[in-house]
Amino acid sequence: MLLALDAGNTEITVGLFRGESLSGQWRLTTDPARTPDEWSIALGAFLLHAGHSPNEIKAAIVASVAPGVTESLSEGVRRLAGVPVHTVTASSPLPIRLDVEEPLTVGADRIINALAAIDRYGCDTVVVDFGTATTFDCITADGRFIGGVIMPGLRTSADQLSRRAAKLPATELRPPERVIGRRTEECIRAGVLLGTADAVDGLVGRIQAEWPTGRRPKVVATGGLAGTIVPLTRSIEEVVPDLTLQGLRLAAAHLGVRW
Repeated sequence: MLLALDAGNTEITVGLFRGESLSGQWRLTTDPARTPDEWSIALGAFLLHAGHSPNEIKAAIVASVAPGVTESLSEGVRRLAGVPVHTVTASSPLPIRLDVEEPLTVGADRIINALAAIDRYGCDTVVVDFGTATTFDCITADGRFIGGVIMPGLRTSADQLSRRAAKLPATELRPPERVIGRRTEECIRAGVLLGTADAVDGLVGRIQAEWPTGRRPKVVATGGLAGTIVPLTRSIEEVVPDLTLQGLRLAAAHLGVRW
């Protein structure tokens, strides 16, 4: 089996693949203070709870945008399963051309999103990934990553608002029933959730207006907060919750990893 880990700044998404089939999926808090032993124990507990043994893991692959946890997380996987851990970077030999001015700065999560989108759709695509940041990854049908947009993520915006304004409480992120809030909590939810949805629609419209191929790109969403925002948008056509994990599986195959 293949253990795939997408390490973001807030959460680490873990997927367990048997062949091409995703057999299990979990989320852990990204905690730079954890030691390799602690990562090993945490991952092992998830595996055992799902009815799997660490001995079933034949290979592991990591994509990380959180440098503070990458090495300790990878070492934890090595201690847990005793297998080499492959890391996806902008230098990895994958069938994606990073057609941007600074290709080595492109995040691994964006690269594997692009890889998964090309494999799944084979057409011009915009992947909107709702995480700590909300990223818009632009991929052409011929396998070029041409850049995109990065905006503050939904929870990041809400937390920053509560932190900076003493009289504004932390608020549950659920869609408001109306735009004009009658209570402070309603006002915050309308501003954060509907504001994010409208920002997404506006940016997608701008992206489509300057799309270089003359074709209209397909717009899909992924990420832990996609289910909260996508119902409030008009521009997103499909939600694929495991797109990034599938990209990691594809990356492992292209890198010659066997599991």
